[in-house]
Amino acid sequence: MPRPWRRRHLGTEADRATFRALHNASLAAPPLRAGLTGDSAERSIRHLHDLLGSPALALTDTAGLLAWHGSGQHHEEQCARLAATTVDVGRTRVFDRGDLPCAVAGCEIRAAVVSPLVTEERVVGTLQVFATEPTAGLARAADEVAQWVGAQLELAELDASRTRLIEAEVRAMRAQISPHFIYNSLGAIASFVRTDPDRARDLLTEFADFTRYSFRRHGEYTTLAEELRSVERYLLLEQARFGDRLRVTLRIAPEVLPVAVPFLCIQPLVENAVRHGLESAEGGGSISIVARDQDQECVIEVEDDGVGEDPDVVRRALAGDAALDSVGLGNVDGRLRSTFGDDYGLVVETAPGAGTRVIVRVPKFAPGVQV
Repeated sequence: MPRPWRRRHLGTEADRATFRALHNASLAAPPLRAGLTGDSAERSIRHLHDLLGSPALALTDTAGLLAWHGSGQHHEEQCARLAATTVDVGRTRVFDRGDLPCAVAGCEIRAAVVSPLVTEERVVGTLQVFATEPTAGLARAADEVAQWVGAQLELAELDASRTRLIEAEVRAMRAQISPHFIYNSLGAIASFVRTDPDRARDLLTEFADFTRYSFRRHGEYTTLAEELRSVERYLLLEQARFGDRLRVTLRIAPEVLPVAVPFLCIQPLVENAVRHGLESAEGGGSISIVARDQDQECVIEVEDDGVGEDPDVVRRALAGDAALDSVGLGNVDGRLRSTFGDDYGLVVETAPGAGTRVIVRVPKFAPGVQV
């Protein structure tokens, strides 16, 4: 018969201290990953204070105080001077009672250890630990915590750089939307104005919705449903131009429609299939778009029966060779990899005269990826 579960002692005091330190660090990390601001300092400083266990703690940027936690708030006005002195020397400084004049009776703050917060070899602020007396252990602890805070701030910079890079890649993708497609679509719409004004009106609405989606300004992710809706608009406009020469088949599993995907990750593949697979094919051709549920992943396939391509040319396109007239294969591949990891790059199956199939795999749920 199994013995009943009973609460057990959580290791030694050292074990418990380690757990508390890790717990406080985990609570301080998320706000710091937003960068060094007044808000992030206020949200993280209590946990940093608990981590160090000193009477008071302050966080500053290079200009002055961002947040204070603990006793002795009348010392707040001294933080800017301590920060300026520490930033000038670029290393941890210890200040004694002579540097912290105080007229408050019984104030326990008589010393401060101030460590610079460094990101990418640049001092962006300071961590200021206020105590009754300076000790070598406190100076070392302040320095270690400041280095850890600096590492979190560097991760924030990397996140911001990644966001700027993705925004640049999306802008590049928008720039690759063929002007010929725009002119040809408007030309096709104009051709129906006299012969079929209702269709012309419907196509003009589709064109407006397509361009509105393609040039939207918010969010680096969208749902597969939204992306495929834009693809349908694109294909309706191309069918108005090609007529029966362009045949389209869509097979979409409803359960994958809410999956989050990078913005403009499917549409360029379809445009590539039309431009390079079918435009030069005698008699036109067919495009098939399939999206299916596969365990923890969503698999999307864009296939055409056009002229195909030399696999070496495709490898160059995926590597980002700007000399190739390929609508964003390298761009889409790079964004998929940066979002989901290298296991999720594009898979392209093609050969001259054999058509082309592009396979996209995305996890149905991925940390940090949401619409």
